[in-house]
Amino acid sequence: MKTLPALMAVAVLFGSVQLFYAGSGESRAASESPPSSGNYRLVAHGDEASCAVSRGAEISQGLSLLTVAANCRRVLPGVEQAKFWREQDDGTVTFSANGTDPIVMFSVADGDGYESYAPALPLLTLASSGD
Repeated sequence: MKTLPALMAVAVLFGSVQLFYAGSGESRAASESPPSSGNYRLVAHGDEASCAVSRGAEISQGLSLLTVAANCRRVLPGVEQAKFWREQDDGTVTFSANGTDPIVMFSVADGDGYESYAPALPLLTLASSGD
C-alpha cells in the first residue's frame, strides 16, 4: 500500500521537471530560430533608401557574422563597417564592427522584423527578404 503514494510522488516530480524544462526561456529560444535565409532588407524611412544585409554563421552564443552591402552607407553612414550581429535574450539586435560597440540597435517590431532605436534618426527597419 505504501508503494502507490510513492509512485504518485515520483510521477508528480517527473512531470514537474518536464514542465519546468519545457516552459523555460532557453527551450523556447532554441526552438525559435531566425529565418533560414538570413537575408534582410535595411530601409531608412523618410528617403526610403534601402540595402541588403545578410546574417551569417553563428560564431558564439548570440553573436553571428554579418555582411552589409557597401551601398548601406546611403541608409546610415558607418553601418557598412558592421561585421557582427549580436542578438540579446530580449530579442534586441545590434550591429557592430568589433562584436561589442554598437553602430545601430534594433528592437523587435510589430509583425515581422526589427525597428531601430539607436541612433534615433533615421528610423530604420530590418525585415527578412525571404531570399
